[in-house]
Amino acid sequence: MDIVYIRDLKVDTIIGIYDWEREVRQTVSLDLEMAFDISEAARTDDIRHTLNYKAVAKRLIAFIEESEFLLVETMAEKVAAIVREEFAVPWLRLRLSKPGAVRGSRDVGVIIERGERPATGAASAI
Repeated sequence: MDIVYIRDLKVDTIIGIYDWEREVRQTVSLDLEMAFDISEAARTDDIRHTLNYKAVAKRLIAFIEESEFLLVETMAEKVAAIVREEFAVPWLRLRLSKPGAVRGSRDVGVIIERGERPATGAASAI
């Protein structure tokens, strides 16, 4: 299985548990690895046979911008479900982070994997 990825997709949203976080849009960053067989797309040079990363990014941007979550864990689960269900992705690894959320660190967040891991040994793009 092949990996299609999106790295450092930045989206502004309402995220957090503190009162001030409920009033100010913050930036979250997503790194996404998605298992997808690209062999037919490579053979035909036709985008209809691959995972359209632009369509995935646009869908996730729209969803996250319109959403409000308390926890990054909840947002990560919802994002993973959208990708798996709407884009027929059998496995994904998602890194969702809040840059600047903790003083002294670049970012904090979660990394989740959902679905059936690809049979072949694909290297991590994250």
